[in-house]
Amino acid sequence: MSSFRSPDLLDRRSNAATVKKVMLEKFRAAHQDPAFEQQRLKRMAVNEARAFRAAEREAAKKVREAELSAQATRAAELAAQAHREAEQAEVLAKAEAAERGAALAAAQKAERDARYAARKTAKKIRRRGY
Repeated sequence: MSSFRSPDLLDRRSNAATVKKVMLEKFRAAHQDPAFEQQRLKRMAVNEARAFRAAEREAAKKVREAELSAQATRAAELAAQAHREAEQAEVLAKAEAAERGAALAAAQKAERDARYAARKTAKKIRRRGY
């Protein structure tokens, strides 16, 4: 046995359609409100400002990276130049040491030759007896 239903199918369907129309009209009315348009414009302005600041930060970051790479290049050049200068100083020091060694050897040879000549003349004098 079927029970009695006060709102039948057609009533419920028409009520749902009217509720849907009312909600759609309410949404459209809210969309056409000048305050809503002002809010949308404010949001757009905020988004544009945010995008502009992000672009500025990106540009500043690129400039900093370029400066850092230039500083790194300069530091590498200075280090290479210091290394070259150290090598040149080392080569010069070795050359001076070799030169001093050669001069010392020549002086020692001269002293040795002088001693040898003195011994030889002393020997000649001893042999002659005067």
